[in-house]
Amino acid sequence: MKRITLVAAAACTTLLAACSTGPTDSAESSGTSSSTSNNAASGAFPVSIKTALGTATIKNAPQRVAVVGWSDQDFALSLGVAPVGVPEISWGGNDKKSTDWYDAALTKMGGAQPTRYSDADGTPVDKIAALKPDLILATNSGMTQAEYDKLSKLAPVVAYPGAPWGTSWQQSLELIGKALGKSDDAAKLKTQTENQIKTAAAKYPALKDKSVAWAWFTPTDLSKVSFYTEQDNRPRMLKELGMKTPDFVQTLSKKQPNMFSVDVSAENASTADSDLLIFYVENQAQVAELKKNALVAKIPALAKGNYLASTDNVAAMPMSSPTTLSIPTALEKFLPQLAAVAAKAK
Repeated sequence: MKRITLVAAAACTTLLAACSTGPTDSAESSGTSSSTSNNAASGAFPVSIKTALGTATIKNAPQRVAVVGWSDQDFALSLGVAPVGVPEISWGGNDKKSTDWYDAALTKMGGAQPTRYSDADGTPVDKIAALKPDLILATNSGMTQAEYDKLSKLAPVVAYPGAPWGTSWQQSLELIGKALGKSDDAAKLKTQTENQIKTAAAKYPALKDKSVAWAWFTPTDLSKVSFYTEQDNRPRMLKELGMKTPDFVQTLSKKQPNMFSVDVSAENASTADSDLLIFYVENQAQVAELKKNALVAKIPALAKGNYLASTDNVAAMPMSSPTTLSIPTALEKFLPQLAAVAAKAK
């Protein structure tokens, strides 16, 4: 049986390639230079940004920005700077190994597609070096210290502020705004995006205060169920929509504060109590396989039918990797699906 879930790198390193990158062959580039100049605020540079892996000192307004990780390209583009290099996206992506929201914003700006590279086997330092960047963004990534050290010889690197893959969209926006000399623009965009989320959520009162857990399953080993913790962006986004993190997930999050997902023995599945349950599937037939498992089927929300088995990767991707460009897609496509489940939950 195929995998029921495509999981973020933070959740399961063995599934990294399936979630965040495309095939290992290089994408054909349609543009190798930044398609816009960075009109940074006066007096914004030099600036130093401290991260978990080191401090980036940026002396001048960056003009050639390369990206490591899932989503930093969206933030840069939303602030008017088109990166020269971006990782390939296949899970939730399109045939250009990009995303529809990125392409739409780039077209509106009048820019060219960046060079795209696979990071399935780690950060492609040589390919990034060939682009001659003057800034490297990796706020939402799993970059290692060794990779950071190599890339820092090429250009200042703005890595994640805390744990790898644990950066909220607000933190990424703030860091990238500072790195590009556009902190004021970033602050305005943050307010606009948060207002969008609140307005959209208000249309679905059934969501308010419902507890919701987001799980993922490994079909070859249903002796356990994995749940995303409060360190992950999925539970964060659900809270922004007015929902609650269930008590058992809060407990797991406190016990293992640096983990993005935590395993629960299938023997204890009945204790994973929440009003709603979300998980990924490739098709609805896979739900039946879960329900046939004597232990997994005891997850309360699954047993009651109060679940969203997500098959739409485009709609779900912005929940795991939310950005100022992708969040509107989640509000348009994913939110109604979730609200429908919440409306019938008892």
